[in-house]
Amino acid sequence: MSLKLHNAMWPGLVGKGDDEGQDPPISLERMLDLTAAAEVNGQKFDGIDYFLFLPHTDPQASDDDLKNIADLITGKGFDIGSLVAPVWPGTIGDSAMGSDEQTGKFLDAVKMACRIAKIFNEHGARKGGVIRIDSAEFGVAKFLEDADNNIKRIANTFREAAKIAADHGERLAAEGEVCWAGLHSWKAAAALMEEVDMPKALGFQADLAHTYTFMLGYNCPEDGLIGKDHSDEEFWSAYEKVTDRLRPWTIDFHVAQNDGNVHGAGSHDKTGKHCPADDPNGKLDITKCAGYWLKDYEARGIKHICWDGCMFPNETLEKADTWNAILDAMIKVRDAHGNN
Repeated sequence: MSLKLHNAMWPGLVGKGDDEGQDPPISLERMLDLTAAAEVNGQKFDGIDYFLFLPHTDPQASDDDLKNIADLITGKGFDIGSLVAPVWPGTIGDSAMGSDEQTGKFLDAVKMACRIAKIFNEHGARKGGVIRIDSAEFGVAKFLEDADNNIKRIANTFREAAKIAADHGERLAAEGEVCWAGLHSWKAAAALMEEVDMPKALGFQADLAHTYTFMLGYNCPEDGLIGKDHSDEEFWSAYEKVTDRLRPWTIDFHVAQNDGNVHGAGSHDKTGKHCPADDPNGKLDITKCAGYWLKDYEARGIKHICWDGCMFPNETLEKADTWNAILDAMIKVRDAHGNN
C-alpha cells in the first residue's frame, strides 16, 4: 500500500491569535485552498489531518454541521485522516496529570473527538488515521516535582482515554514534543508508552522536528545524546538509538524540518521549531530521517504521512512556493519509503 500524503490544518491556528505581534488565525477554507493549490509533477495532496477546535470546528457542533464540514473538505478533493482532540486547558480538556476534575475534562475531550470521528467515518469522509493527544501539561517543572507519581498519573489518564477510543474503534497517538510533561524526552515518552501498555489502542506520534530536539536534550539535558555542533556520525548513531526505541510504538508520523532550535508563539510553549521544507538552515535530511520511522509502517497500521509546519508566519503560509516545496519533500519520502 502506497502511503497517502496529507497536510495539517492546525498551522492555521497554533500560535495564532489577537495579541500584539501575533498573526491572526487562518480559516479552514483558506487552509484547504492553499493545500489544494499545491502540485508537483501532477501529484497533489491526498488528504488533510484536522484540529477539532475553534475557529475551525466547534467540538460541540451538531451532527449536520459536522457533516457540512466533512462535505467542505471532501469537496476540495481530500480525505480526512488523523484528528487532534482538544485536550488542553482553555479548550475542552485539561491536564492529564491534574486533579480528578482536570483529568475528567481530558477524557471528555477524547469522547468528543471520538464522536466527531464516528460522524466523519460514517459520512464516508474519513477512511483512516488516529486521534492525537498529549499530556496537556505545559513544561516539565511541575512534572519533575514528583516524576515517578506524575508519569503514573498521566499513564492512568491515557489508559482510560485509550479504553474510550477502543470502544469507538479508534486509536490514540500521544505526541512526542518537548513541551509536554511526560512526553518531553525520548526516554520519558518510551517509559510512558510502556506504563500505559495498551499498544493496540495507544501509541506514539513522531515528528521529525520534535524528535530531533529529543536528541539535543531540550527540557531534559540528561536524556540528550548530541550537542548542537554534532558530527554526522554522532547524529546517525543517536538517531538510530531514538528511533529503535520509539518506532515500535509509532502509529502516526509527521514529516518536518528543524534548524536545531526551539520556538514558541502565543500560548504554545517552546518546542521543536518547524522550518520550511527547503529552509537553508534545516539540519535534517528529511527523506533519510523519515526512513528510520517508516520501517515496517504497514505492520503498525500507518496509511498516511502528514506535513507539520506549526507556527510558520502567515506570510510564509500564504506563499504557493511554500506548499509546493512541502509537497515535493513528502513525495520524496513516499517514493523512498512508502510504496510497498
